[in-house]
Amino acid sequence: MKSNIAWIGALALSMMSGAAGAAEHVVAQKSMAFSTNKLSVKVGDSVKFVNEDPYAHNLFSLSETKSFDLGPSPQGGSKSVVFDKAGTVEIECAMHPDMKLTVQVKK
Repeated sequence: MKSNIAWIGALALSMMSGAAGAAEHVVAQKSMAFSTNKLSVKVGDSVKFVNEDPYAHNLFSLSETKSFDLGPSPQGGSKSVVFDKAGTVEIECAMHPDMKLTVQVKK
């Protein structure tokens, strides 16, 4: 029983220490464009995508490093993605194909 408690405590400390160093980056979507077309983050960081347009966006990535589909985000909405693996992530909007963002995730 003591070893289980010690293991759970160690796991909790490990998770807390990893999250403590993580940063949140904010990328706006305005005038059918991202506020930047290139972004560099560290493993564990998150990117919050904020929709400042009067219409929905649907961000996705098919990248091997991080694959996701955030679904529709209405005006004023925001959604976040945590980048948990080093590499390059190409992000696009399913509704506006000219919207592209490259995220470089570093260790």
